[in-house]
Amino acid sequence: MIVLNYAHPITTAQQEQIVALTGQSIAQLIDINSQIDQQQPLEPQIIALADAAGLTPQQWQSEEILVNLPSLNFSAAALLAELHGRMGYFPPVLRLRPIAGALPPRFEVAEILNLQVLRDEARARRTR
Repeated sequence: MIVLNYAHPITTAQQEQIVALTGQSIAQLIDINSQIDQQQPLEPQIIALADAAGLTPQQWQSEEILVNLPSLNFSAAALLAELHGRMGYFPPVLRLRPIAGALPPRFEVAEILNLQVLRDEARARRTR
């Protein structure tokens, strides 16, 4: 599996949690700086973030890809739209949470959200 990390570095412990939750090894972990210039248009910057993964069109459509989204909400939303266009579906994403009482603050993998399943289930609810 390829993990695209657009947020803080993923620790060894978090990588182990990802493997435990998915049952798959991480073949490649790609760290991508998601800093944007808020004085410039967002769309070309989001395209550059997706391009920075260095994946081919075939890889986007056929590899197992897990995404750790940028923390900035509008960057995350726009990146999801871009990735959906490249992949043909919404990618699964990590949800991290703070570890209670940890000093210094640390985060663990809370769950992996299957956005495509969420989307598909939501479609069924729109006909009710």
